[in-house]
Amino acid sequence: MEIIAGRFDTFSPGVLDELAEYRYKVFVEKLGWKLPVSQGRELDQFDREDTIYLLVRGGAGEVVGTARLLPTVRPYLLGEVFPHLFPGEPPCDPRVWELSRFAASGEASNATGPLSQFASAKVAALLRAALRFAAGHGVQRLITVSPLGVERLLRRYGFPAHRAGPPAIVDGQPIFACWIDTGADSAPVPDTAPVADPA
Repeated sequence: MEIIAGRFDTFSPGVLDELAEYRYKVFVEKLGWKLPVSQGRELDQFDREDTIYLLVRGGAGEVVGTARLLPTVRPYLLGEVFPHLFPGEPPCDPRVWELSRFAASGEASNATGPLSQFASAKVAALLRAALRFAAGHGVQRLITVSPLGVERLLRRYGFPAHRAGPPAIVDGQPIFACWIDTGADSAPVPDTAPVADPA
């Protein structure tokens, strides 16, 4: 397994196509999310030149996971689409990034439902890599919008996470805003997958 991190404008168009196709399979086909799509690819208004991605490749080079990191000083998902999940004003701070479009799976995984994108052993490695990458850029906390059960899964994997506000029902599913600290003691999962540059 290899995890690659970089900005939108550092990946080749072919890699971005793979990422968008994987997101379509996970979030649209499997989870049934109503998202803007084009020719079997899922990208939205937050996929910009400065957007940061982590991409997981399996043993055969196929995409088996992805995560998106957005600085909260620019438009981001929670602030623009789900501000009601955060009490008061959503974060606008260079030390806070949003984690979104997070998924890790294997070809053999047939899990469905709101937590299926977390039904993989790759989840801990991908999240640890995202936290390490963010911390290396001076980020202290990640904020994410997730299904309610993710809180329990994060704790099971050893990541201290806590609610940023009360959950709400969206499209029939309970979701909530969740804080994840990036500090060295906040994610004691061993580093099993180095993060490579996309170049």
